Amino acid sequence: MDISSPAAFANGGLLRMHVGRKVRTVLQVTRSDIASVIGKSTDGYQLVAKGSPHVPPTSFVEVIGVAENENTIRAELWTNFGDTFDASSYDQLCQLANGEFKHLFL
Repeated sequence: MDISSPAAFANGGLLRMHVGRKVRTVLQVTRSDIASVIGKSTDGYQLVAKGSPHVPPTSFVEVIGVAENENTIRAELWTNFGDTFDASSYDQLCQLANGEFKHLFL
């Protein structure tokens, strides 16, 4: 496990705080093609993950990569999370990880 460059938990609204840094987020996939996956973040923003997962994405995927701007991530790692996911809980985790309890996550 590489801890030299941790990925910050981010939702769509928080992504702009992490431009140029490694982030992790979960997307509900709305469209995918050979070069990208487009999806809805846990707080309802439309995000683009550049790159191609090694296997076809399920309804929910975790993306770890570098935030290029406020709505695009250059993906390095993809993890399928299946077809059901508690987006509200993940969104709350993102809020905690970027707020009062930030010191516990980075």
